[in-house]
Amino acid sequence: MSHDIVIRGARLVDGTGAPARTADIAVKDGRIAEIGKGLAAAREIDADGALATPGFVDLHTHYDGQVAWDGDLAPSSLQGVTTAVMGNCGVGFAPIRHDLRDELVRVFEGVEDIPGTALHEGMPWSWESYPEYLDAIDALPHAIDFASHLTHDALRLYVMGKRALAWESASEDEIAAMARLAREAMEAGAVGISTGRTRVHVTADGLMTPGYEAERDELTAIAGALRGLDHGVLQIVSDFRSANPDPNANDEFLTMRAMVEASGGHPLSVSLLQGRDAPQAWRRIVSWIDGARAEGLPMRFQAGVRGVGVLMGLQTTIHPLMAKPGWQAMKALPLAEQVARLRAPGMKARLLAEANVKVAGEGTGLQEGVDRMLASMEAMAENLFEMADYPDYEPLPSRTIGAQARALGLRPMEVVYDRLLEDEGRNLLYFPVFNYTDMNLDAVREMLLHPAALTSLSDGGAHVATICDASYATTLLSHWVRDRARGPRLGLEQAVRMLTSDIAGYLGFADRGTVEVGKKADLNIIDLSRLNARRPYIANDLPAGGRRFLQEADGYLATLVSGEVIAENGRLSGARPGRLVRAGRLAA
Repeated sequence: MSHDIVIRGARLVDGTGAPARTADIAVKDGRIAEIGKGLAAAREIDADGALATPGFVDLHTHYDGQVAWDGDLAPSSLQGVTTAVMGNCGVGFAPIRHDLRDELVRVFEGVEDIPGTALHEGMPWSWESYPEYLDAIDALPHAIDFASHLTHDALRLYVMGKRALAWESASEDEIAAMARLAREAMEAGAVGISTGRTRVHVTADGLMTPGYEAERDELTAIAGALRGLDHGVLQIVSDFRSANPDPNANDEFLTMRAMVEASGGHPLSVSLLQGRDAPQAWRRIVSWIDGARAEGLPMRFQAGVRGVGVLMGLQTTIHPLMAKPGWQAMKALPLAEQVARLRAPGMKARLLAEANVKVAGEGTGLQEGVDRMLASMEAMAENLFEMADYPDYEPLPSRTIGAQARALGLRPMEVVYDRLLEDEGRNLLYFPVFNYTDMNLDAVREMLLHPAALTSLSDGGAHVATICDASYATTLLSHWVRDRARGPRLGLEQAVRMLTSDIAGYLGFADRGTVEVGKKADLNIIDLSRLNARRPYIANDLPAGGRRFLQEADGYLATLVSGEVIAENGRLSGARPGRLVRAGRLAA
């Protein structure tokens, strides 16, 4: 009995892309000690033909605040994720000047839809520098591992003060200070540096984020902090503001190229989505990346596995009735009382007849686009779906609220009203904003299969009462491997590799991502026949009573981090083996 745990009779999909095989997996001292047949240990997990995979590495999360108060890091820890990479899109919490704490919270609150009250109350604020932040979060117990980018918005605000929010250019001295602090962060173990360059991201005060207008010399100086290091990536979210289709004349893409060159050739990835306004624009960006890669520049893009969808219900940040004066009068009531009032005779007709009032700026992260969206709900119904207990993330056009309304002889908003009241007001409507322009996921499949793609964009920890995509890995295996009926599927071994070694290799995490002797014992045991993400639900468990989505899943028999079982049969065990991954300091 020399081993701690043996997983017996598993169908091993080891993350390399190799064909699945039956094997026992022995774990000792947090590492994979042996792979074979007839192994023994003090504890056995009977896999009985279930899948054994490496733990999933989630490249794109925003747990920067949550990591300071929540040891579970759910919902990611309930969806097979064993390493979460946070600090994406340029928003984070270090370095920080304490006299500018409110400003930094307002940035994160607006961009990532996390209540400022939760951030103020839940975070200890015991750091100033980025290395101090890493030390502070590393000292806290967690279920899963996590890694952190240095974020451009925090860095810029720290160096420039409130001028960073006024779209002012950084001075030479300020740029030099940012570069110095970026190098300090990388040497302390940051996984990379991220920046945000999109109009979609605004602060809770309606301002553009600090990094939005940063000029090329600033960005290349910060990227230069990676030069000479054996670790570090660059991450960007961008609108590609120039409409110029020539990659040699598009200023934003030229800036990205310049950042890679300034870094000494470190990898860069950019978030990529199919938008409704320009549904083919993503292909142009992919072609630019292909051209750069042909020249030897290691540029990649991050692709989601499904539509990025806003979830709407009576408890969410955004919902179809929220601009009605009648709703405004009851919004502070408990859910049960809201439902009782909405079901009262005559209320439906009266409420739907009311003109909308302005709501932009109310709550967290709401923008002028929310008012426009609420004013066009009748048209939106042609892209609005009811979310089942086990969500279908590639729903048929015949299932839209608009189609239901026509079949029932009702106006779409009448059907919306009725659906919101189902399940005692906990029902959800799903509006896929990105990646569903064609009413299917064919474009997503094309993205995922591209050699420059990185499977990603879960946004775990962000948009907490608006979006819930942390179950992306569950969708990849259940929908794309097992269930998809509207087009070609993906191979099992291929999908597991996309969730594990592809991401670990990109980040330089040589100690994880595959099931091999000597590697870290981060593992999932999965009953693929039962694997499904459940419908998200609202929990009021953030600090100060803030609300957020949680999402559970069926089919995860066990998840191990460093050889400890952190979850069994969809429930967290309370084990806390998770640690900060300090990039550049990992032993293979």
